[in-house]
Amino acid sequence: MIGISKLYCGVVEPGDVLRYHRRGEKLPSHLVQFAKHKKPVVVYNCTRRCNLKCAHCYSASANVEYEDELTTVEAKEMIDSLARLGSPVILFSGGEPTMRPDLLELMEHASQKGLRIVISTNGTLLTDDFLKSAKEIGLSYIGVSLDGLREVNDRFRGVTGSFDKALDGIRRTIGHGIKAGLRFTINRRNAQEIDGIFDLMEKENIPRICFYHLVYSGRGSKLVKEDLSHEETREVVDLIIDRTAAMHASGFPAEVLTVDNHADGPYLYMRMLRENHPNADNVMELMLMNGGNSSGNGIGCVSWDGEVYADQFSRDRSFGNVRNRPFDEIWTDTSNEIMAQFKNKYPHVTGRCRDCRFLYVCGGNFRIRAESVTGELWGVDPACYLTDEEITGDRFTPEDEK
Repeated sequence: MIGISKLYCGVVEPGDVLRYHRRGEKLPSHLVQFAKHKKPVVVYNCTRRCNLKCAHCYSASANVEYEDELTTVEAKEMIDSLARLGSPVILFSGGEPTMRPDLLELMEHASQKGLRIVISTNGTLLTDDFLKSAKEIGLSYIGVSLDGLREVNDRFRGVTGSFDKALDGIRRTIGHGIKAGLRFTINRRNAQEIDGIFDLMEKENIPRICFYHLVYSGRGSKLVKEDLSHEETREVVDLIIDRTAAMHASGFPAEVLTVDNHADGPYLYMRMLRENHPNADNVMELMLMNGGNSSGNGIGCVSWDGEVYADQFSRDRSFGNVRNRPFDEIWTDTSNEIMAQFKNKYPHVTGRCRDCRFLYVCGGNFRIRAESVTGELWGVDPACYLTDEEITGDRFTPEDEK
């Protein structure tokens, strides 16, 4: 995640403790990476079932019952394993997580184990009874997916009325005193909606939004041609920066982040240099602390059937199944070659990533996108929009890598 509001506007935000941290001290051999790797935020796709038909769905969900989902007992055992490992956050996702009958029970168990609990939902099924119980359990945040205003969102999500139901869910969430935010997946079908989404945030007093770049996975893999061109992406990122700055200047300090294209960080930094922004050097230090893409290290995924993945999009390669082995053992097993590579990815990236001066800032960007297009896990992410001239020069390097 690239915190546009944090980095450009200089505000203190709740996620700072997770996104910006000092790395571990030097150790010999392969243990160096374990000293510095983050305890993972874990996305738990607690059900595959969903009541919508979104074009970009990474889980290719449908409104049917799936027979291979973890039972309540199995899910609680998995949550126990996350707690043992020290995972700070569990994000209940789907499909549509609110369609899982025991969701509140699982959330309560996670809260009792000391995990922060958040939900990613389409928002259409958020009832007052659910929200009241969720707040009592300790739910701290609900991210609701909107991919445009009414007409565009409903067309993209495949169900008429989904926008109005989601907006009602957001209003109910805020009314119950639970923090709500928006999730917007950028593509050619909806990029023109971004201004309107910012207007909606201000009108409805929605305090947070994450703009997701398109990831070619699930049904989204069919949308490669729907992704923005590099020039269009630059224009969109500039618009997001401009609208964020304007909101903060007007007295509405919303949290704005971009997700799943870590080229946004270097791009923001270079813009700040051109503008002689006083915080540019500090921003580079923060981004080096963050390290960019954290798949297989600072973020992980447990699927509805117990498979463990590097992130919620990378479903072609499982590291193991929590039905057979606890998550904490799977996640720390460097005898798994690919798992070990994710924990120390810099030597493995190829092409222009290998020599890019921003390698330690973006972390090599998104691996599943590279593999989907090039066939190589450690190939170049085709969504990197930085020019060859922009990535050439002395490498920005964390202190412990020098």
